[in-house]
Amino acid sequence: MLKLSGFKSLLLLSTAIAFPSLSLAQEAPQADEPAAEADADASAEQPQDTASDDAQDQVDVSVPGGGFESEIIVRGRRTNPVRDTPQVVSVLSSEDIERTGEGDIAGALGRVTGLSVVGNGFVYVRGLGDRYSLALLNGSPLPSPEPLKRVVPLDLFPTSVIASSLVQKSYSANFPGEFGGGVINLTTKAIPEETFVTFGGGIGWDTESTNELGYTYFGSSSDWTGFDNGNRDLAPALSAFLASGERISLGSVDTQAIAGELVRGRDVIVQSVPNQAPNFSGSLSTGTAIDIGDTRLGIIATAGYSNKLRTRDTLQQTAADTELSQTELDFRRVITDNRIVVNGLLGFGLEFGDNKLRWTNVYIRDTLKQARIGIGTRETTSPTATLQQQDTAWFERQLINTQLVAELRPIDDVKLDVRASYANSQREAPNEFSFEYFRSNSPTDPFGEFFINRLNNGQEGSASVSFSDLNEDLYSAGVDLSYRFAPTITGTVGYAYADTSRRTERRDFLFTAPSSLPTGVALLRPDLLLQPSVIDAFGIALIDTNEANPVFDAALRNHGAYAQLQADVTDDLSVNVGVRYETAKQSVTPVQVFNVPTASLAGTNLNNDYWLPAATITYKVGDDFQFRLNASKTIARPQFRELIFQTYFDPDSNRQFRGNPLLTDSELFNVEGRAEYYLGRDERVSLTGFFKRIDNPIETFASFSDNTVISSFANAPRANLYGAELETQKYFNFDSESPFWDNRRIVVIGNYTYTKSNISVNADDPVAVFASASTSASDFFRDGEPLTGQSDHLVNIQLGLEDTDKLSQQTLLFSYASNRVTARGASLQPDIFEKPGIQLDFVMRQGIKIAGAEAELKFEARNLTGTKYQELQQNGDNQIFYNLYNVGRTFSASLSITF
Repeated sequence: MLKLSGFKSLLLLSTAIAFPSLSLAQEAPQADEPAAEADADASAEQPQDTASDDAQDQVDVSVPGGGFESEIIVRGRRTNPVRDTPQVVSVLSSEDIERTGEGDIAGALGRVTGLSVVGNGFVYVRGLGDRYSLALLNGSPLPSPEPLKRVVPLDLFPTSVIASSLVQKSYSANFPGEFGGGVINLTTKAIPEETFVTFGGGIGWDTESTNELGYTYFGSSSDWTGFDNGNRDLAPALSAFLASGERISLGSVDTQAIAGELVRGRDVIVQSVPNQAPNFSGSLSTGTAIDIGDTRLGIIATAGYSNKLRTRDTLQQTAADTELSQTELDFRRVITDNRIVVNGLLGFGLEFGDNKLRWTNVYIRDTLKQARIGIGTRETTSPTATLQQQDTAWFERQLINTQLVAELRPIDDVKLDVRASYANSQREAPNEFSFEYFRSNSPTDPFGEFFINRLNNGQEGSASVSFSDLNEDLYSAGVDLSYRFAPTITGTVGYAYADTSRRTERRDFLFTAPSSLPTGVALLRPDLLLQPSVIDAFGIALIDTNEANPVFDAALRNHGAYAQLQADVTDDLSVNVGVRYETAKQSVTPVQVFNVPTASLAGTNLNNDYWLPAATITYKVGDDFQFRLNASKTIARPQFRELIFQTYFDPDSNRQFRGNPLLTDSELFNVEGRAEYYLGRDERVSLTGFFKRIDNPIETFASFSDNTVISSFANAPRANLYGAELETQKYFNFDSESPFWDNRRIVVIGNYTYTKSNISVNADDPVAVFASASTSASDFFRDGEPLTGQSDHLVNIQLGLEDTDKLSQQTLLFSYASNRVTARGASLQPDIFEKPGIQLDFVMRQGIKIAGAEAELKFEARNLTGTKYQELQQNGDNQIFYNLYNVGRTFSASLSITF
């Protein structure tokens, strides 16, 4: 932890106030039933908790157009879903997720073969970026509350609301065509087997944060809830200015009146917390099922709260030259994130005969309160000076989703699936304050030993504030009709519609002072430096640094229709073929918010349609061995944020991003072959080979702007990706007469993925980058470079001991990911890459009785190897660390009781 001598005075902090920050590690709440009777669901990637023949009957998976074959997954029929579904799938039940101990679905998916989680919950399939992963909730698409993404970060979804997760890596026509690496379909909990009420709570310890030094700021008295109490509402003068349509640059706006209302002590005075509190969590879930004649009505509700503190003592640098021999920025920065997650689910299910209706309502609010303190240097502008930076921010992400799903069997041999959904996501980031103070360290400067802020745009200090807002609505609907022509032949046709609209706004303001600002005033801490009396007395004004395009509207309207045929040609040969026709109109349009508009070319209008065929052939050799071969064509569209020519700061990666309106769709050709050998019930060994050719892949590159590294996006000419996957799952029973070992067994689950990719760039290949003078792809990409996010090697191993009679599990989880590129180096510097390395976790779950009620004790130990986070550039022995910090080890314990 960074603990510099006199740190508080250097940072011009006010008196340190101990702030009662709350924190917790998100725990995976109890399943719908008592622990000893918890769902022992079918799993393609994990074993069941019990060996009951009926265990698979509990898995609930809701997919679009699954046909009659989907019932194999949904109801099991005492078959192996991996073997009997037409495509290559992995299914994680709620119990499988519990075994990993992960608190959110993203963490659990990181254990699936070929999947890795990058950043805050973005899932990469076989090394392809998150844009190539399609996320669905009960078969319907989801909007994203992230301004940098159109795909939803899966760490938003606590495991308490998820019944199962299906991962399909080979494309079939019943899914949307925007399918590069795979589809991840989350199914929420619906109808419980019996009435239950479960209470849960947990506490956690982080060796880098708990009881260690961290930082915070007051904000508002309700921050611990994840909701602001109104203190961060727009100030009246700023609100009136934004509504007026006036431009500051025209000189008619009284910016001193606006500036005088912006800076308040509760938002900018950073306070030290010498001993940060432990993490803790709480959850409540309840459900019941009512039989009304032959109809069964189910009601389920869950609510959860988590509050987690994470402090990172980071080294953050950028390079000044291509050899990486000199740093441009070199900062030591302490960042404290207080993340509060509030979630709830209310679901109704109705079953009558073979028909099922589901109405699901999900609410998730994820808030991040961040305080950042750093000291460092900037080589080009002030090589001998020391700079001190302070940032405070509040990021609110919110997702509301309501869905209706009907799975109907009106007559024999006919299955009708109908679904409709509305989802809204929002992200608000008011009052992103950033201050930089300057210390010259010059013996000839009478103030050379003091930090000052002359508010002269970074020459000797600066101050800025940003306000951003995102709102996205997504309406979707679909219908799928399956008809069984014969016992072994089923045809399915379907139609899907999705309409997404987003408005994003960002306003950035820079405080500027005249050169006559006295040095004594420049010594003041932020809230005193920018108090109304000082602003009025010395003529401190505002500059709007984002006047060009502060507001954008984005839309994506998609129609898709498909036909699919599943046929068993012989007892050993089956075929699944289909084709999807998909049209999409995608637009990004600058919104004129000023009375005197300016022409802007920073817009996008894509209107494309595609025929997307897919076919899978499965050939069985005896009862235990089979081959699969799949070929398909799919697409990947630019994400909204990648198209919007507007700068955003990503607090997780500590980088700025700016979109490129000239991006186009990527097209993929996919081939996959898989050999599967089944050793016994839920025991198997499989080997898969895959190849993907991508035309116009969207890649991240970096460039310099005013000595700041800005990441953007461009279509590389083409890329190839290929690799292999090996996975196995095996149980070992104990041959012992001891009662203790009689019902226990060892479970071994392992997978390894090898992936290789390369971008192909010829000397005459063009590229389209908005506002860039270069049109040559070789100026942005190097031939043979790997795709961003791709690790050559992924390894996951689970070694567990479990009781087949009752809940008792002890599991070691090992994971390894080799280096992966996160962004291209600026001005053709070496690429920026991440070193995930090795992680070892331990999870223990034990069912007990408390006053006659079923209870579950869980203990988790994470990152036992103490692996650091490293993101860097390297050229020979020269290294530049974009992010380097100790992740720390975490230990948590939780208890849930079911009545």
